[in-house]
Amino acid sequence: MEPQQILLPQANEPVRPELELTERVGIVEAILFVSGDAVEKSGICRALEITPEALEETLDALESGYDFERRGLRLLRFGAHVQLATRPDYAPYVEKLLQPVQKQSLSQAVMETLAVIAYRQPATKAEVEAVRGVKCDYSIQSLVSKGLIEEVGRKEALGRPILYGTTDAFLRHFCLSSLAELPQIDFSALTAKIAQAEAGGEPEHI
Repeated sequence: MEPQQILLPQANEPVRPELELTERVGIVEAILFVSGDAVEKSGICRALEITPEALEETLDALESGYDFERRGLRLLRFGAHVQLATRPDYAPYVEKLLQPVQKQSLSQAVMETLAVIAYRQPATKAEVEAVRGVKCDYSIQSLVSKGLIEEVGRKEALGRPILYGTTDAFLRHFCLSSLAELPQIDFSALTAKIAQAEAGGEPEHI
């Protein structure tokens, strides 16, 4: 039997030094600037080979620098993503030069559907319709196509209906860091209507 060979690291093989906070801040800023869109925190951790705790420290430093100096950029954090954005205070000056096209707002029906899902998630289409009192097929399809909601599973009920929940894009759209920042609303009075919908009854308009 031949003896096993043990591979030792080469003495002259370079060892990557740990990045200092200032350098990490610059690298993360560069990544977010080039991306132009939301970036997953886990992806940044892999690129820099740092822990999530080190990334949060880096983001805190980057964010505080923007805020302290009142710079034109700010840092947005929502769920598992982070993104650079312009400071709202300077929007009028930017618009004077660039005159950006206004983004199309969500319709009232779509907004109502989104609100129900945001507060009750995970929620089925029947539950949403029980709250709104009308069919929501188009609104849900529209929200899915816009990436504001997504399928998060199946409910253990007759027919195993799809459960919907909001996405990180929803948080970004409404400038929220987490769902905990949503205003508190009591939906307990709607329990009977939702139970009726699940039993196959027609939802009442409210």
